[in-house]
Amino acid sequence: MRPFEYARPQTEAEAVELLSDHDGKTAVLAGGTDIMNLLRRDAIQPRRLVDIKHISSMQGIRQADGGVLVGSLVTLEDAAESPLLAEHHSVLQVAQAHKAIQIQQAGTLAGDLCQLPHCWYFRNGYGLLGMENGLSMAEAGDNRYHAIFGNRGPAKFVSGSRFAPAMIAWGAKVRVVGPEGEELIPLEYFYATPKTDRQNVTVLKPGQLVTHVWLPSRTADIVSGAYEVLELNGLDRPQAAAAVTLKMQSGIVRDARIVMGHVAPTPWVAQEAANALIGQSVNEDTASRVGDIAVAGATPLSMNGFKVQMARAAVKRSLLRAVGQLDEALV
Repeated sequence: MRPFEYARPQTEAEAVELLSDHDGKTAVLAGGTDIMNLLRRDAIQPRRLVDIKHISSMQGIRQADGGVLVGSLVTLEDAAESPLLAEHHSVLQVAQAHKAIQIQQAGTLAGDLCQLPHCWYFRNGYGLLGMENGLSMAEAGDNRYHAIFGNRGPAKFVSGSRFAPAMIAWGAKVRVVGPEGEELIPLEYFYATPKTDRQNVTVLKPGQLVTHVWLPSRTADIVSGAYEVLELNGLDRPQAAAAVTLKMQSGIVRDARIVMGHVAPTPWVAQEAANALIGQSVNEDTASRVGDIAVAGATPLSMNGFKVQMARAAVKRSLLRAVGQLDEALV
């Protein structure tokens, strides 16, 4: 671990000022469940670590603007137990899938949304794109857990966030503050696919900070579901995941959002699959067909073709879970 400055702001404005120094070579400490590993592995080398845990305005969950505003310091455990999020079933299902007590109690929802990739080349010091001598190590080497969508460019990793698919399917937005003020960004447009190691996995600029996540309130005609395919039913990360939010009327889908996770450098919106669901009832047959459509454009690498079937299964099962049919489908 390299030496760095440590700062502990008390307000959002102080945090922005501290994050704006050192030409953006700073990092945010919230729950700390992942960043300490990155520091120990020398995967990131910030000149200043900004500890935001004492900023009171970024704590708590409350109703706001026709939805629910979740502070960036809210832990996964607090989110799972909040009555204000009780109707956002897909979000709760992802929270409950985290098995490690340490992650539940210390990890934050916003921290998960901003999480850096778990690509083993990146985390072993080969840069965000995992390059050596100008060549992609993931393309030439072991790429079992890498992208099957959006992988034509140099980025072969998959997005590290487990909550992003469910949150995007709900139409979530993130409140971002920075040197130029604040803005509300749809989470779908928050992520970016870097082309060089100097770029990032989000659109955040130097000095900017996510302070809150906003979710629209659920109405009676909306159902949601999420499903993660795990290699082991324990502490490992998903191989593929999907989340759906459906607007239903008399058992027929009137609007749909389907988002896959851990299959591309960004959360992957399956728009064509969602469109195919409009006007249909959800059952095992339609869920299977929509799953096929969702993965039709996959471009697996040399060793991860199996992830295509996992992604298909995640879409199918998230749809069935949303309408309460998953248990009978698994019998």
